[in-house]
Amino acid sequence: MRRALLVVNAKSRSGEAAAKQIREELEGRGFAVTPLDCDTPDKTSAQIAREGPAYDVIVVGGGDGSMNAAARGVVDAGRPLGIVPTGTANDLARTLDIPADIPEACRIIAEGEVRRIDLGEVNGRLFFNVASIGLSAELAKSLTSEIKQRFGKLGYLITALRVLARARPFRVRISSGDKTCRALTLQVAVGNGRYYGGGNVIEQDADIDDGRLDLYSLEFSRAWRLALMLRSFRAGEHGAWSEVRAMSGHEFEVRTRRPRSVNADGEIVTKTPATFRLLPRAISVIAPPKQPPSEAE
Repeated sequence: MRRALLVVNAKSRSGEAAAKQIREELEGRGFAVTPLDCDTPDKTSAQIAREGPAYDVIVVGGGDGSMNAAARGVVDAGRPLGIVPTGTANDLARTLDIPADIPEACRIIAEGEVRRIDLGEVNGRLFFNVASIGLSAELAKSLTSEIKQRFGKLGYLITALRVLARARPFRVRISSGDKTCRALTLQVAVGNGRYYGGGNVIEQDADIDDGRLDLYSLEFSRAWRLALMLRSFRAGEHGAWSEVRAMSGHEFEVRTRRPRSVNADGEIVTKTPATFRLLPRAISVIAPPKQPPSEAE
């Protein structure tokens, strides 16, 4: 019988009910399940690192913020991560083709394959999907747990409109290797996975095990122009716009005139100056078998 350590934020919008269902589904598939009693999200990784090595898999139920909070502990424990996406955006699960359906996600944990994937790191803090400065960071600061619990996905739209209404460009210096550029931007984002922001594509051919980070900078002065680019962001084709600077690499340094918040997987984790690094194949996850690219791609 395999042993699973179950980590779910019972104080989230549907956490208590989700924890009960996940436990029942895993036990029905032959797992001995032990819930982890997390004191606070800040202590989650330390608890996982301490208790996780005694288990075969560490199962985390929640959204991208919950996965981010567990990441360091899962790496330190040296056990694979099982993902049950019960959050709002679930971009890590989307990248790995794990459906937002508890029974199906638990089936994948029982029957899927262990995959090594990359992690991003900004100022020592890990991220799966994307870390950003500017619009997304302001959105993360404004999107309170009360808004999430009251409005769900609609809360993102309400908060995003408020952030856009007051958005102003800022000066930034971006360095990678021996290349440095300066710009006036609304946002700098560095992606590790494929999806972010509820299904936007970081870059057209990005994947979470491709061994690179993908950076983009929105270098236009009017936030309303984002509306013209929405389709491009969904497809990862925003780099074709002249106002969008796109770069790929293993490490970036981003500096701003004054310290600005950095958002990683939906959580504010640090401030600029920020150093972004790739950690190749740094963590194991349980996922469906990776599909080879089609001939059309």
